[in-house]
Order: sequence, then structure tokens, then C-alpha cells
Amino acid sequence: MTTSPADTVTTARTATAGTPAVTTAAGPAARLLLLAPRINETGLQLRTTAQRRGLAARTAPAYRVPEDVPASAPVHLYGGPLFADAVGRELGLALLDAAPDWLTTLPAGLTGRRIECLALADARRLRRPAFLKPPVDKLFPARIYPDGSGLPGPDALDDDTLVLVSDIVTFEREYRLFVLDGAVHAASRYAVDGSLSVAPLDADPRRDQALAFAAEVLAACAGSLPSAVVVDIGLLADSGAWSVVEANPAWASGGYACDPDAVLDVVLRAAGPAADLRDADRRFCRDLPRVVR
Repeated sequence: MTTSPADTVTTARTATAGTPAVTTAAGPAARLLLLAPRINETGLQLRTTAQRRGLAARTAPAYRVPEDVPASAPVHLYGGPLFADAVGRELGLALLDAAPDWLTTLPAGLTGRRIECLALADARRLRRPAFLKPPVDKLFPARIYPDGSGLPGPDALDDDTLVLVSDIVTFEREYRLFVLDGAVHAASRYAVDGSLSVAPLDADPRRDQALAFAAEVLAACAGSLPSAVVVDIGLLADSGAWSVVEANPAWASGGYACDPDAVLDVVLRAAGPAADLRDADRRFCRDLPRVVR
């Protein structure tokens, strides 16, 4: 590896080619950052940061497109999947996310555990303890299950709903990486020994190791991730090895102690006008439903 860990995080305020982090109006209407009604701390930070950079930014009053949003306004979004599905198609958005089975495509050396993606009907037949989670949205609680019998039945979820099945591991430390164009653009620690423990990466004693592993992961995954995404990594308690935890959409991920300017860069790319979409990102677009009002 020739990249120094200290050089892996790009400067938050450095312009990134193709990033729609504009500071002026775009055509007849300024770019708008639209936030979900139930705004969280990261949303508040992004709204303030966007306004400081010259973007319009507002919180939607309900799970629908506000009536006064100009039709000509290029819109970006920050909020959860419910909000994205409610407004995304009407606003003409392209929302980027990793493939549901992305974790299963990684080399075992990067995950430190066995992971498979099963249909829910097959996962219900598991007769061993495993960590089970829905790879897309929060359709059921992500946790350790004694076996598959505790998963939602066919009356609640379709049999072909995907389930990630992972060996049970314990993470000593966990870190969030906001990734832009294959490099870490912002990073934060978010957990220690399974409990929330938020701190800037520069304040963490494992900083250099975390960044070195991040660079290794992103090099190995070139082409398998969208240009803007969140990747979580962690240090395994038993083996002391580094491991990929999961990938998440940047437009629905908490920023923890990351620089809000850098987080905004990634969010703007990850959830913006379909007209701005790069060809390489087309296969990572969320399939947005048609909402009938």
C-alpha cells in the first residue's frame, strides 16, 4: 500500500470533481436540500451547513413533496427510506446505495466472518444462532436470533425478502466512513465495546490503523460501490482483526463526529437530480415506488 493513512481522508472543503456542492444558484432556482420531517442531529447540521454554503435548505412538514418547491429546483435529499420513497420519484431523484448482497461479495479477509444473503423463506429454516438483518431498509430488527423461527412470517413479509445472515462476532471499536469517489471523505468513531461512543477519528488511538484498513477495503471494492456511500468498519474483539461491518446509503446515515461540510459533499452526490447521475452510478440507484396521492 503506497497511500499514507494520514492522507486517506480528503480535505472537507476541497472541491471534488463532479460533486454538486455548489454555493450559488443553479439556473432559475437554487439547489435545495430537503430534509425528512423527523430531522435528527445530522440533519440539523446539514441544513445549517447547506445554508452557509448558499444552498436553500428546509425540513419537509410531511412525508410528501412540499407544494411550494419550484418545479425547476434541483433537489437533494437527506432522510430515511420512508421519506425517500415518498418523494424521490416525484422530485426526479437518483438515490445511491450499495447492492443488497455487497457484503457477501467481499473476500473473507475483509469481513472476518461468514456472511450469506438468503431469501426470507430460507432464512426462517435456520437452526443455528446468527446475526440477521434486512440488507435494505429496516423491515425487521437487526440482531442476534437463536434461529430463523423468530423472523417475520409470510403474513408480514414476502418469502423472497432478502436477509443477511452473518456469523456472530463482537466488535471492540466501530467507525463510520463517508466515502466519495473511492476515498474516505469523512470519518468518525461511533462505538466501543458495543456501546455508543462518538468521537472524531483524530481523537481515536486506532486512527491510523482504521484509515489503513479503509484504504485496503476501498481499493479491493473498486467498482462495487457507488461513488458516494457510507461504509462502516470495526475492530474484532476476539481476533484483533479489522472487518467491514456494513455499507449504508449516505442520504440516510448519521454523521456522528464527522465534519458536516464533508458529510454534505457525500450526501449531495448520493441523493440528487437524476439528470446529474454519472453513468457508473446508474446500477446503484434505489428503485423508487410510484406514489399515488
